[in-house]
Amino acid sequence: MTGHGAKFGRKKEQAIVALLSQRSVEDAARVAGVGTKTLGRWMTLPQFRQEYLEARRQAFGQATARLQQASGVAVSILMSVMLDTNAPASSRVRAAACVLDRAATGIEIEDMEMRLARLEKLQLGTDQWSKSR
Repeated sequence: MTGHGAKFGRKKEQAIVALLSQRSVEDAARVAGVGTKTLGRWMTLPQFRQEYLEARRQAFGQATARLQQASGVAVSILMSVMLDTNAPASSRVRAAACVLDRAATGIEIEDMEMRLARLEKLQLGTDQWSKSR
């Protein structure tokens, strides 16, 4: 049975990679070399679901990092459109509105982070007080 378990692990990894890269479960099963029903059954297994979810999170994290890397260029483009007196007024207004909206969102996020840090600090103090009693 150990051979079967090792094969399942390798096939499972192939299936997860295929699920991340293919358009459908059927296509993922074909690419991974397993039946659609088998892959569907694997997707109900808690360990498989957990590993698949972690792989999706990692892939999403990489995509988010790429977006963050491109954000400097995006800001430069928005600012160049906003400041270009030859650009249509509607484009300049949209760029300015986008800049204002993103700046306000940034401040809101910073405010929430500060509030959360204060709450966590208060909670930590409460927990320590409770333990000392």
